[in-house]
Amino acid sequence: MGIQQGSITALYIEHFNRKIVYLILLIIMTFLVAIYAIAHGAYQISVKDVLLAFTGNGESASRTVIMNIRMPRVISAIISGWGLALSGLCLKSLLKNPLGDPTTLGISQGAAFGAASAIVLFGTSVFSVTAFAFGGSIAATLIILALARLKRLSPEAIILSGVALASLFTSATVLIQYMANEIQLAAVVFWTFGDVARSSWFEIGLMTASVSLATIYLYVFRWDFNAMAAGEEPARGLGVNVESIGMTGMFIVCLVSAFVTAFLGVIAFVGLIAPHIARGIVGDDHRMLIPFSALMGGLLLLTADTIGRLLMGSGSLPVGVITSFLGAPMFLYLLIKGYR
Repeated sequence: MGIQQGSITALYIEHFNRKIVYLILLIIMTFLVAIYAIAHGAYQISVKDVLLAFTGNGESASRTVIMNIRMPRVISAIISGWGLALSGLCLKSLLKNPLGDPTTLGISQGAAFGAASAIVLFGTSVFSVTAFAFGGSIAATLIILALARLKRLSPEAIILSGVALASLFTSATVLIQYMANEIQLAAVVFWTFGDVARSSWFEIGLMTASVSLATIYLYVFRWDFNAMAAGEEPARGLGVNVESIGMTGMFIVCLVSAFVTAFLGVIAFVGLIAPHIARGIVGDDHRMLIPFSALMGGLLLLTADTIGRLLMGSGSLPVGVITSFLGAPMFLYLLIKGYR
């Protein structure tokens, strides 16, 4: 028997297909912005030369600029935005709080403190900076989990605790800068700006691995996250291991935040904005919310970086500055709306 037109099943299929169309449009939009970002800058390149460079043809100067300067920057922006958006989505789902984000909970600031400590103590070694950044993010996460579990804090109180924790780690980072010498201070300050242009292909590969792990984890447990949206007790009644998913999710959020912060610096509020935009388009179903949030995060960060690069002409405005300008009003709006 065929599906009757106007039935609940037919309406559901039509609604789901519409989301698929939106997803395809978002992929196309991300591709077009990426091409625009590669083609435009202090050294202008035509779209034709960009496409030729991908096939190994075109002018050698254009290929050098594209493959060694702009392509790593574009891919780094998409991957890091993808990962930060999924981290924010994971925290929102686990904490049942629309303000959940690595920045608002102090996880990114903990990673920043760890990375700054590593720079002062051991120099700019990739291994030491990444390890210390991960340790800082783990410390921040453990504090938040302890407060949430032991003190039974409300979702609003958890966010306010995260804001206080972020302030603490930021102050500790400033203290590290005060104790550093001139060379170390310059390295820490330059690193804290938040810039997608500094990552190498090796660092992009490490970020891609962590973001891929987060993507696979979230999508494998998409039905469990849907069940947890109704509350922990109903989810347990459906056979969901809430504690295991929560701890694993927090670990993956720490891993992604540590890699992104260690390699690119602090990039704020992408994990706050992207999942909310995606939720407004496709709703609360994690089957579509996960890919939409990931693509939206990559598109937002890529667009912000492109705007910052074009505004400065031959220079580049750190992308962390632009995302903070975008995210701070959004944070205040959601905080006020949550209390109401």
